Amino acid sequence: MRIRPVGAHALLLDCAAPATGGPAGGTGETTALVEAWRAELWRRRERGELIAVEIVPAAATVLLDGVPDPAGTAARIAGWTPRPAATTAAVDTVEVPVTYDGEDLPVVAGHWGVDVPAVVARLGRTGFRVAFCGFAPGFAYLTGLPAELAVPRLPTPRPRVPAGSVALAGPYAGIYPAASPGGWLLVGRTGMSLFDVRADPPARLTPGTRVRLVAE
Repeated sequence: MRIRPVGAHALLLDCAAPATGGPAGGTGETTALVEAWRAELWRRRERGELIAVEIVPAAATVLLDGVPDPAGTAARIAGWTPRPAATTAAVDTVEVPVTYDGEDLPVVAGHWGVDVPAVVARLGRTGFRVAFCGFAPGFAYLTGLPAELAVPRLPTPRPRVPAGSVALAGPYAGIYPAASPGGWLLVGRTGMSLFDVRADPPARLTPGTRVRLVAE
């Protein structure tokens, strides 16, 4: 991992980059490291050992924004070792009711070499975790599927994907919180509200949250 300054008051932890000249880890290892660092930094901030306004995980990085002493903070972080995510304190599990009628289910089944019921069963028994949020307010990137089940995006995105659409792309699952363009493969839909500006927090699925996709 490398720690890099970003502007005057932010740091970027690059979890895909080796600290020395050694090789970087694979995608699964990087995902686990990002989650471990996100949880560790959150704990340290709660205990008053870290001052940062925002802790923002992404696919291979964690951004700390609003850091009053970036150089000193980077030196302290370099001496910390995050606990594996599996040993962190319990987090919420959100059960998302899903109607599996997405038009791309047969496409996903073809990529996986199984039938449609097997796709639905696999998604239902997978324990997902929100790795990070992006693309649109409340859009959570869910990890949990093995790398060999990654699927490609559509060659041309749809101009409009309905709100609540449950979809797959690459190694991730995701749920569209609002209608928007999108190129992910649609496997189902949910009526659960995922983003509400009046709620605290506005996003229902936040980084670190465990998610179950429950067939209706």
